[in-house]
Amino acid sequence: MYSDPIADMLTRVRNALMAGHATVAIPYSRIKADIARILVEEGYVESFEVGEEKPAPMIHIRLKYHGDRRHRRPVITGIQRVSKPGRRVYKKRSELPWVLSGMGIAIVSTSQGVMTAQQARRKGIGGEVLCQVW
Repeated sequence: MYSDPIADMLTRVRNALMAGHATVAIPYSRIKADIARILVEEGYVESFEVGEEKPAPMIHIRLKYHGDRRHRRPVITGIQRVSKPGRRVYKKRSELPWVLSGMGIAIVSTSQGVMTAQQARRKGIGGEVLCQVW
């Protein structure tokens, strides 16, 4: 058992990208599925699906690369956990982070669900900054 499932998800994605894998499997939870959905919407991964494995379902994320076969590089160049179990990071709307001056995204858990920091700014709400992706 691990104490931070979101950090485990991000580490699995990071390791799969460094190894050049096409897909990565992650144990299912609703918040991890929401993070995967945002990564698909923002174009960082190709797709994700929730499998029907027993005893516990898994999220299968299809990773995205660019370049030809010999020189392919992952679309995600960095992925970092911000709020941790030992140090929660909450930000108001005006304090939500800009990642690489808008070239990356911050994923925020708000009272209206999990969304990017840009979407939270538009709605005028803050929340817990889960991670940053660039």
